[in-house]
Amino acid sequence: MHRTQDTSYISTRGGMAPTGFLDVLLSGLAPDGGLAVPAEVPRVSAATLESWRTLTYPELAAEVIGLYATDIPAADLRALTAAAYGPERFPAPVVPLRPLDAVAPGLALVGLSEGPTMAFKDLAMQFLGQAIPYQLAREGRVLNILGATSGDTGSAAEHAFRGRDAVSVFMLSPQGRMSDVQRAQMYSLADANIHNIAVDGVFDDCQNLVKAINGDAAFKAEYAIGAVNSINFGRIAAQVVYYVWAWLRASDGVAEGLAGAAAGAGVGEPTGERTFRVDVTVPSGNFGNIYAGHLARTMGVPIRRLILATNENNVLDEFFSTGVYRPRSSAQTLATSSPSMDISKASNLERFIWTLLGAEEFHSRWPELERTGVLDLSDQLARMRDEFGFVSGTSTHADRLAVIRRVHEATGAPIDPHTADGVTVALRLMEAEVPTLVLETARPEKFPETVAEALGAPQPVPATIQRLLDAEQHVVSIPCDESRLRALIATDALRP
Repeated sequence: MHRTQDTSYISTRGGMAPTGFLDVLLSGLAPDGGLAVPAEVPRVSAATLESWRTLTYPELAAEVIGLYATDIPAADLRALTAAAYGPERFPAPVVPLRPLDAVAPGLALVGLSEGPTMAFKDLAMQFLGQAIPYQLAREGRVLNILGATSGDTGSAAEHAFRGRDAVSVFMLSPQGRMSDVQRAQMYSLADANIHNIAVDGVFDDCQNLVKAINGDAAFKAEYAIGAVNSINFGRIAAQVVYYVWAWLRASDGVAEGLAGAAAGAGVGEPTGERTFRVDVTVPSGNFGNIYAGHLARTMGVPIRRLILATNENNVLDEFFSTGVYRPRSSAQTLATSSPSMDISKASNLERFIWTLLGAEEFHSRWPELERTGVLDLSDQLARMRDEFGFVSGTSTHADRLAVIRRVHEATGAPIDPHTADGVTVALRLMEAEVPTLVLETARPEKFPETVAEALGAPQPVPATIQRLLDAEQHVVSIPCDESRLRALIATDALRP
């Protein structure tokens, strides 16, 4: 692994001294309430990209994450990624590419749901499940992870940290807003260090409770609270890996030299006629997954466009279509058949807006959002498209059903409703000359009702899923009340 310089992290709000990857890995939100971002995004040359082509996924993960985690010794990082992405957790090749040419020429699915909880969140969380205990052991510390989930983050986190020494997980989920399988994957865990908390509200209410606790520095310190939601930059770094992997696999077998000059180009600069470029479509709710794609593109991976797909909760589509960011209230957040994207306030968008505006202008304009509930960046709309490659679209329940049917008829296999949002928007926006990769978000088995509605009949329930559904569930229900959450943490947290 060749590291040319250390990568340090600062806060979007400007109140955190530059710090290392391992520190932000354990801290969640920055002390000033902002989000940790790299002071400078590492760049990757075309030659380096080509040198990575023969690596296995765990080996590639060590190389890519190593550019961000420069304070982890290379040998240690290789051991962490080998454990995170080994055969007991993921079948090789970890992330398969599945051509969907029968649906539309040039379309392909990036298989991100081969892990323990059948969702893309496993790829980031299994790394954190190795990296966080590694650092806690080095420092002799404990950590109480406080998180919120709209569906898949919670189970991925709990399965990554269950039974781990020195780590406890408090996971908030919206009461009645997840699929039966999503709930069962979380609530069936009986490990003493796993605490499931169902909140009377929507995901944004859960997220606001997490932010409120994180905003209390004294309480956070007293109970050693950290985060593994997508605000944790460790997750973002691990997600960058599969964008690199997907480009390498999409360009395998293409004429030699197609990596071209693109990897050396800056964001928005011409990438050369001989470059093999792709568009990537990302179903997005909290903006963490597609932000990782933005980093990959900034690093030099030849991604032409990042196509953001939303469901009926289309705040992000509105932002990238009009330049106006207008988060909605809990009451305005719809319950849809792609529930993991039922989010109306995208936490990670702050990271991109900080990059878009630059630190100085961000500090002058961001308070407008907190003051009025709306941030008008319509003057930046052309840059978001032309310089940063963002385009977007939205999908409805009817769209999801039609696409699940279409993919099943063409391939014999269904897709999950969130992935269907991505395929819907990809089919609408893809251009014939550029391959389009759609990031899969979950296995269809997690959403049997919607798949059955699309295909006109229930699909067989795998025995592993049925065992989950039949298992005893362990969960505490609370109103959307910060004091109740504080009391639960105070009772059950590991103490420093």
